[in-house]
Amino acid sequence: MTETVETAAVETRPGATGRGRVPDILDVIAALSSDAVPTPPLLARALLDLLPVEVWSNPDYRWLDPATKSGSILREVARRLMDGLAEWEPDPHARADHILRKMLFGAGVTRVHAEMTRRSVYESRDATSDLSAVRFATVEGNLPFVQAEHDFPTNKQGRVSGSCRICGAPPTLERGLDRENYAYAFIHGAYPKEEMADMRFDVIVGNPPYQIGLDDNTRAKPIYHHFIDRAIELDPKYLAMIVPSRWFTGGLGLDEFRERMIADRRLRVIVDNPKVFDCFPGVKIQGGVNYFLWDRDHDGDCEFSTRVDGNITSTAIRDLRDGEGVLIRDNKAVPIVAKVLARMSSSVEGLCSPTLPFGLRDNHPSSLKQADGDVPVIHGSFVGYVLKSSIAKNLDWVNRWKVLLPRAFGDTTQDDSGRPVFTVAGEPIALAPGSVCTLTYVVAGLFDSQDETENYAHYLATKFVRFLVLQRKTTQDITPDRFRFVPALDMTRRWTDPDLYTHFGLTQEEIDYIEATIKPRSVNLSLDSPIPASHLKGGEKYREPGSRATVEVSDDAEGDDE
Repeated sequence: MTETVETAAVETRPGATGRGRVPDILDVIAALSSDAVPTPPLLARALLDLLPVEVWSNPDYRWLDPATKSGSILREVARRLMDGLAEWEPDPHARADHILRKMLFGAGVTRVHAEMTRRSVYESRDATSDLSAVRFATVEGNLPFVQAEHDFPTNKQGRVSGSCRICGAPPTLERGLDRENYAYAFIHGAYPKEEMADMRFDVIVGNPPYQIGLDDNTRAKPIYHHFIDRAIELDPKYLAMIVPSRWFTGGLGLDEFRERMIADRRLRVIVDNPKVFDCFPGVKIQGGVNYFLWDRDHDGDCEFSTRVDGNITSTAIRDLRDGEGVLIRDNKAVPIVAKVLARMSSSVEGLCSPTLPFGLRDNHPSSLKQADGDVPVIHGSFVGYVLKSSIAKNLDWVNRWKVLLPRAFGDTTQDDSGRPVFTVAGEPIALAPGSVCTLTYVVAGLFDSQDETENYAHYLATKFVRFLVLQRKTTQDITPDRFRFVPALDMTRRWTDPDLYTHFGLTQEEIDYIEATIKPRSVNLSLDSPIPASHLKGGEKYREPGSRATVEVSDDAEGDDE
């Protein structure tokens, strides 16, 4: 750490501002990993703008950032308090002393982040230094790093037997005192410290860590909701945080959290930023992020806004519970969904299979040559063959007409005005009976006739259907619950978008919005064969199978019993 750039929260010396202002170093370090994303100063200011103006003139409030990184949020708080408390305490030195010593508190997510925060807020990483804006008795002042431990379960022999009960971290993260273990003090009970037990925090703000990696290195588990839950437990007057928007509709282990948040009438404001790089340039956070204001004394609907490229494009006062278990992030979609639900007797959600419909993963070994009794298996970009005994689940589906959809799909572009336009889902594949698929696909529907299968594939390709799926989809994953707003209709007839718009009584304005939001989508019909031509040599989807994913299977090979 160096201390050569002026980033102090409390400017009491001449020449610190004006034409010769040094660029803000916190803008430069904003683009780091997504498990602990430092907050760009512009975003810190947008977050704090949610708070009512009275907070900046109350000298008795205590502020807490329970997971500081660069210190940009607390630095901006200090600057605003310096202005807001000027009438209360005209002497800037006395005012700064009160703010930094009595009002601002925080805990760094790591030692380095705690030092960065003190450098931003106190002007020195050593709070006892002559260079510190306020001299404390300890190096850390009110902005420490607090070492904490994970809560790992143990077996009868006293050995660790699982992930942390609090945050889900794998045991491999506990690597001794000399290395970070990412047991964040605020959610593991180590901060606020015991000597702060009687201290009440009036305003809690922050941008907590978002996720923690699991042992398999293929997934990350969300942890930001633990910070929100813990903050609410402290019963502040206001809580304002920046978190990923994935919690609106999904996220590993977030179902109960989403239910609580949607039902919490104290949520006063949410500002959603769906564009991936809008808030954190260079850091890709799938589904975008949002920042919100929780107000202990609020009891009512929430002001929900959409922000794109720094500009609010839509605002509505909404009851967040009107989403069938998810938070609909598009204000203009809310009345459309309401119309559909009012006229819908059942959903196609029940027609869709869960992931791994036949128990065959993407790398399931399959032969490129068909032997007697083998069943074709549709991979993402080719067709293999497996013994019937390899099909671990839903064997009776083999001889049904079916429609497949890619399990993961993400494709967002912009129109000429810069407005996002979505495809939402991959190309539906309508298949004749006789084949299965890997985890690459979900079985979106099973039918007894060719006509129903063909009509259903075209139905899933309509803009109407994909618009409804979009309202429950913040990431690329396609799962059955994404289709909860999609009505189950008579598939003995062909439905077109104009038919659907009329059937559900949409206005011309609503129709125009759907048409402008959703891109056209083709279908892949294989109604005379269980093997789509697109996945054979020369087909548009075909890619030469890799040796790792595809191996020859002998006749006596054991089936996958997953």
